[in-house]
Amino acid sequence: MAWTPSNATTEIRLIAMDPYLDLCWTQHARERLLERALIISDVLFALRNGFVLRDAVPSTRDGYFKYEVHSRTPNSDGREVCCVVVPDKASNTLKLVTIFWVDETSTRAGTLLEGEIE
Repeated sequence: MAWTPSNATTEIRLIAMDPYLDLCWTQHARERLLERALIISDVLFALRNGFVLRDAVPSTRDGYFKYEVHSRTPNSDGREVCCVVVPDKASNTLKLVTIFWVDETSTRAGTLLEGEIE
């Protein structure tokens, strides 16, 4: 069952703050991070301090859900980033699906706002 945005915010933050966090990356997320000149600390900051503002979308794996975590980070020059993650509380894992600038809608093909993410 998917978390509410409020519960997702709390749960994702708790997982992200755990010293035993297992942060997994898709190839797409790695490419977007480089493309947008962001660094791992931006992702970690967003996951530890950001907010889930929308309902979850089912992941391609049964029983898992994708959440958008929105935050400004120390390296984002005041711009808001969005990290799309699939959390697994049982294994203390956050799978980073993608990261994008919220204000750049032309480069967000495949985001939760526009449909399913592979």
